[in-house]
Amino acid sequence: MKSDVYYLPDIVGKGYGDFWQDTGRYRVLKGGKGSKKSATTALNLIYRLMKYRDSNLLVVRAVFNTHRDSTFAQLKWAQERLGVRHLWQNTVSPMEMVYKPTGQRILFRGFDDVLKLASTTVSKGYLCWVWIEEAFEIDSESDFEKLDLSVPRGNVAKHLFKQTTITFNPWSETHWLKKRFFDKAHSNVNVYSTNYLCNEFLDDTDLAVFERMKQTNYRRYAVAGLGEWGVADGLVYENFELKTFEKDKLGFGDKSEWQYHHFFGLDYGYTNDPTAFIAFAVNPINKEIYIYDEHYETKMLNSDIAEMIKKKGFAKERIRADCAEPKSNEDLRRMGISRIMPSVKGKDSVLNGIAQIQEYKIYVHPKCKNTFSELSSYCWQKDGGENGINAPEDRNNHLMDAMRYAFYDVKYFKPQDPDKVRRQLTKGERLIKKHSLDIKDIGFR
Repeated sequence: MKSDVYYLPDIVGKGYGDFWQDTGRYRVLKGGKGSKKSATTALNLIYRLMKYRDSNLLVVRAVFNTHRDSTFAQLKWAQERLGVRHLWQNTVSPMEMVYKPTGQRILFRGFDDVLKLASTTVSKGYLCWVWIEEAFEIDSESDFEKLDLSVPRGNVAKHLFKQTTITFNPWSETHWLKKRFFDKAHSNVNVYSTNYLCNEFLDDTDLAVFERMKQTNYRRYAVAGLGEWGVADGLVYENFELKTFEKDKLGFGDKSEWQYHHFFGLDYGYTNDPTAFIAFAVNPINKEIYIYDEHYETKMLNSDIAEMIKKKGFAKERIRADCAEPKSNEDLRRMGISRIMPSVKGKDSVLNGIAQIQEYKIYVHPKCKNTFSELSSYCWQKDGGENGINAPEDRNNHLMDAMRYAFYDVKYFKPQDPDKVRRQLTKGERLIKKHSLDIKDIGFR
């Protein structure tokens, strides 16, 4: 029977030799965008599963339903890249991969069900390897420890080894990952840092993106391009963190329906700048913002934007969109997004909007990675002496602008009890003309 022969370095490329050979208890990899960290990890794990009999793999992300378009797709790509796709059975319900010659398995779980995650087992062989992808989305170190104490666990066959592989983008130097794995050396931990410069598979157009970023926003380039830790000083918003939560359970308790209100913002883009949509809930009493949905994509036509909003289920919501795009706003109204409203701008509107948001603690759901990325790099401008000046950098701030547009209306949603709400509703008609509010909006969700 004829078999194909592949030269592994041609498939994998350069820059990951030590990482590929590492069999230590923890191998922790931070890298910038385009560094091929996830692709190399997927190739390595498929290769190892086929090489080491009785091994099994658990793949984990913060939210289970993000696997399908990320880790699951990446591991399928790795099978194709290695020329072994025919040897694997891949299913999405249940989501798993089976190596057909031996029955070894790849299982997929999420930190959104930590107890189920910790009880994961296999019926054949050993669950000896774990891959935590986008680990920066894991907001709780205690959740990681629950997994780490459970999987991998116990003795394994002599030809195997236990290992947890952790991969992520280093968006903030205050994250627990830095303190735990990078700030001091550990005998059982090997850490790696990579960036796009070791990815020989990028073409000229890919490289041009990084070169443009380098010229226009070096701070972001250092993190997203070079894989350095995100900044901790000079940020516009400092009081934010990742947090897994359920949108429908926000404010559970007495009078919760009067405490949490939902807001939606839209910033238009097209070729170089993305269209940015954001959805969040606000508790003006406890001063909390919960960001639970986003969209971030270039080259979207207005029809695409309308379809995206409808698909997310927000077509009937009031959405504040950039007032500099009246034609686009009218297009969306005609396409069924009837309650879209122009943003309110004026003298110092940017600084005033920022000042209002700064009063709040911001919680970002792990699936809103672009929002967290912008929050982590949205900085004040600096003069020649590296001193901050009273204006934010006007770049890579599309979701920040969308959030500020939507946040304008929070000032009208501050009652603490139902009676006060009913009294405020009588003021509705005065607010309509002055603040571009729809009569349907002088109310509460």
